[in-house]
Amino acid sequence: MTTAEPRLKTEIRVSAHLRRAQGAGAFATVARRGDPDAGAVAVKVYLGGRTARLFIQSRDLDGNIMWREPFEEDRSEAKVDSWLEKEASIDPDLWVVEIEDRDGRAFLD
Repeated sequence: MTTAEPRLKTEIRVSAHLRRAQGAGAFATVARRGDPDAGAVAVKVYLGGRTARLFIQSRDLDGNIMWREPFEEDRSEAKVDSWLEKEASIDPDLWVVEIEDRDGRAFLD
């Protein structure tokens, strides 16, 4: 039997994510603040040329954090932004981190 990772506050995890990205030379910012204790996180990575990748945080069956990319084929920034807008209207606790990195790195755990 495995045990889940300790649950850090979302605000702390997002802050660490920003530091990782910025420490590697990428521009990273919080585009939307959600619940500081338990909000879900979405990471938008701007690739240039009106394209972006989106990574959504979720948990596996053991409660460990995992990331999924819902739009692997269509990476239009408009589609990513539309999804984020819709999701934020449904989930007011959602955090959105935006990263601009010339190598397209998301700096995920």
